[in-house]
Amino acid sequence: MSQKIQPVILSGGSGSRLWPLSRSMYPKQLLPLVTEKTMLQETALRLNDLSVDVLPPIIVCNEEHRFFVAEQMRELGIKNPQIILEPVGRNTAPALTLAALATQEKSSDAVMLVMPADHVIDDIETFHKIVKQGILLALDKYLVTFGIEPNAPETGYGYIKTGTQIKDSACLIERFVEKPDATKAQAYLDSGEFLWNSGLFMMTAVSWLHEIESLNKDIFTASTKAYENAVVDNDFYRIDKDAFEASPSDSIDYAVMEKAAGSGATTKHKAAVIPLNAGWSDVGVWSSLWDVGEKDAQGNVTKGDVALHDTENSLLYSSERYIAAVGLKDTIVVETSDAILVANKDSAQDVKKIVEALKKQNRDEYQNHRLVFRPWGSYECIDRGERYQAKRITVKPGAALSLQLHHHRAEHWIVVSGTAQVTRGDEVFLVTENESTYIPLGTKHRLENKGAIPLEMIEVQSGSYLGEDDIVRFEDIYGRSGSK
Repeated sequence: MSQKIQPVILSGGSGSRLWPLSRSMYPKQLLPLVTEKTMLQETALRLNDLSVDVLPPIIVCNEEHRFFVAEQMRELGIKNPQIILEPVGRNTAPALTLAALATQEKSSDAVMLVMPADHVIDDIETFHKIVKQGILLALDKYLVTFGIEPNAPETGYGYIKTGTQIKDSACLIERFVEKPDATKAQAYLDSGEFLWNSGLFMMTAVSWLHEIESLNKDIFTASTKAYENAVVDNDFYRIDKDAFEASPSDSIDYAVMEKAAGSGATTKHKAAVIPLNAGWSDVGVWSSLWDVGEKDAQGNVTKGDVALHDTENSLLYSSERYIAAVGLKDTIVVETSDAILVANKDSAQDVKKIVEALKKQNRDEYQNHRLVFRPWGSYECIDRGERYQAKRITVKPGAALSLQLHHHRAEHWIVVSGTAQVTRGDEVFLVTENESTYIPLGTKHRLENKGAIPLEMIEVQSGSYLGEDDIVRFEDIYGRSGSK
């Protein structure tokens, strides 16, 4: 039997409980929260040195994150990843169906290892050992998941009750259990029969596609149509939006795994679980980051420019400014350029309520940082007032903004370093260091960096409305089009 693994990385989450560092346009999986590499990069590297044939990853991600994902894979030197873009979120079952269809095309005998992009696993040697055990079960037509051996009565995770032992440490799954209250969680821990539900899975593409078609025909049909009608756009596999929107939203657990568990399962493939004790965390909340972080003698985890006095068991994360903490206990403090979070560790789950409130108020802090990345570079708002806004703009060598216009604002551009090629109406001209130009309201324009060094400039906008949605695009090398 072949032992070939197709990594499938699901990167569709928004990480709202790790606000203000994680934002919907730049979520936690794209951030270096635990090591110097991002969580997505650590996931992509997790199968290195497995001594099994590992294919280039299939990554299913939000369309808005596509350039970040591609760039992070390029930084790792990973060649030919297949990046499948979800035009809308439909949970993990449709996402896995897309990946299974892609796997079937690439290598029908490969076993899919399905990994969320935002988990931590410290003990890679143990993880590899368990993955190899999972390959054999998947090839034997089991739907395999990995259950984390619990060390506390955790109420934030779902649980798996283990059933009959199959081989080595693997067992059939008797049933899945929703997140319990504290009393039930303690009973589950004391019984020794329950594992935390990790969200990691192994199965062949054929096994998954058979069961999703049998158990949820609507997901199978919509995902298949969306995949078959996809177009290749640069590095990306852009599935058909209308077809995918028709898919029900459901998780891997609800759509298939729970129906394949227990003695009453009528599925062709049975659900199995392998216990995993490899330093796993889903880093879902700030208290989880404290759990996995390196602590000082007083139990504090710090990052950035931080000073402490009489402070215990706290997490302090500085992005830009100096944080001084005095007399804190069990407290989370996270600083970014435009927001500061202060929370008790026991209330870390409730951070998402702040994000929900920001979204209802239509405040940009829920989705963007002050420094916003684009495929051509980045921009940062450095000042704002009534009818004006100033930005610092960086354009990468060889990059270009779209040909666009604005209905409500004019722009002044001042070049700080590098050389800008400017299109303004019918004119095309160069603006060099310490020079400036003006883009009148309603004028088609484009900014390009034809040079070998980054272009740094200051943009001053003035007008009645300065929102980012006042953009009408006519041409764009990155596949963005129309009004934003």
